[in-house]
Amino acid sequence: SQTASVSASMAVGEKVIGALGRVGQVHRANVQHAGFLVLKSPDIPSILVETAFISNPQEEQKLRDAGQQRNLAAAILSGVRDYFEASPPPGTRLALEGPLSRSQALTHIIGRGDTLSKIASRYQVTLRSLRETNHLTNDRIVVGQTIQIPAL
Repeated sequence: SQTASVSASMAVGEKVIGALGRVGQVHRANVQHAGFLVLKSPDIPSILVETAFISNPQEEQKLRDAGQQRNLAAAILSGVRDYFEASPPPGTRLALEGPLSRSQALTHIIGRGDTLSKIASRYQVTLRSLRETNHLTNDRIVVGQTIQIPAL
């Protein structure tokens, strides 16, 4: 059981690192191991995500930025979602229903500092498809607006 959990945790970690790599540079491109008690659950995958070193003033400043916080959270969610869609736990709703299509599953709420080009880059879609999916004739968006992320 513990071996399976560690293996699953490594797989989730790899997906999350991949997604974080699309947001910015990652310190290490591979999953690291640690003996923290919170990472030793025998029944579920567990990961600890270090998003920056607060001892580094530039990284600390990035962590204070709400847009960067949203980007990091979206990347972590994307990695976890990718893992569970590819390996749904038996008996769960995801296993029974199958994976959701991206067009059903993803929406984005515009936050301060968001631009259509940043959003397109974050979700790895074209700016054109983002505009077409949301019936936008220009790049004007407003904070609080919800947009759909097009399927790949």
